[in-house]
Amino acid sequence: MVGRIVVQMLSVCLFFLFIAGCHHVVKEDEWVEESLDKARKQSLMMARKIDNLRGQLPRSIDETDSLITSGSDWWCSGFFPGTLWLLYEDKHDPEIRKFAEKYTGRLHEEQYNESTHDLGFMMYCSYGNAYRLTGEDSCRSVLINASTALTKRFNSKVGCIQSWEPWGELHFPVIIDNMMNLEMLMWAYKETGKKIFKDIAISHADKTMVNHFREDNSSYHVVDYFPETGDVAFKGTNQGYSDDSAWSRGQAWGLYGYVMMYRETLDSKYLQKAHQIARFILDHPRLPEDKIPYWDFDSPNIPDEFRDSSTAAVIASALLELCTYSDRELAEEYLSVAKKQLQVLSSDTYTAEFGTNGHFILKHGVGNMPAGSEVDAPLSYGDYYYVEALLRYKNYIKGYQGQN
Repeated sequence: MVGRIVVQMLSVCLFFLFIAGCHHVVKEDEWVEESLDKARKQSLMMARKIDNLRGQLPRSIDETDSLITSGSDWWCSGFFPGTLWLLYEDKHDPEIRKFAEKYTGRLHEEQYNESTHDLGFMMYCSYGNAYRLTGEDSCRSVLINASTALTKRFNSKVGCIQSWEPWGELHFPVIIDNMMNLEMLMWAYKETGKKIFKDIAISHADKTMVNHFREDNSSYHVVDYFPETGDVAFKGTNQGYSDDSAWSRGQAWGLYGYVMMYRETLDSKYLQKAHQIARFILDHPRLPEDKIPYWDFDSPNIPDEFRDSSTAAVIASALLELCTYSDRELAEEYLSVAKKQLQVLSSDTYTAEFGTNGHFILKHGVGNMPAGSEVDAPLSYGDYYYVEALLRYKNYIKGYQGQN
């Protein structure tokens, strides 16, 4: 009898400890809701501001802090509509949905664009999120058309999708960023059953794995091929410090891309590559303590160098997905780093005050340093992956609590 009473008392104590623990987690992570609320308010201000700018979408700001916009054919055009869809997913605000639909519609004509490899960024972030959240057939057809257009840039001799058109001494340039555009092709395969979409995505991912990565698992930005033979003509950079340097956002694109390819194929080689890239980033002696990378890991000006908030956002989002495919020890490490990155990005150092920063969410991104373009400036893709990462963190914590 005494033993039963002791056991019951212990059970009650454990129950209350569990409740207290959950309360602690909720209290500890109130910053996530606050950050999403700030992102929502700032993005609504942006949406209202560009309402009457026919066909235009936000890109960055200039040196006078004035908004820079682009047409639908710019590679970043889908990120702001995508950000609105993510914010709508979180709270189902009807005004956000109205603007998400409006600005997604501004990309409609790009579904047949065969002149860019960035259709995944452009169309899957916008129409992809729209279809996922609404199920509207019109969005589905746009995505299938865009996926078909993207396949036209594939060269079977090279085994890759061509990134840029030939220019200078480049013949068939392929950039690490292109890994991000494969997700739309994998979606198209699952949606239509047409194997060409999957085959092209896998071929591109496999060839990139062979030729883009160095022994330390850092990646080149650009690999150029001879289109007639598929032989490598050049390995180097366009946006990094040097041909042999590790351009930070390039490392983030690679990490995110291979995590995504593992999700879509369950091929363990992609998961292994994702872990290897993660180790390069997380173990790098030049990764700052706050986990917001410098724009290039090999810049000689470190520590007196620009950070890139967009890189941190992409890494955080990728790590939060990689958590779910990892053993407990790795998952805890990845979660800890991603949480640190998001908390720092959510601080006043990186999150803009309402009505400033051209109405972008994050400050201190680096677009193209060698070209002097969008340096220490907000970037629409930084905002997108930041919001995506916040939602992934929020959902991860919810799932964690649900398992206790």
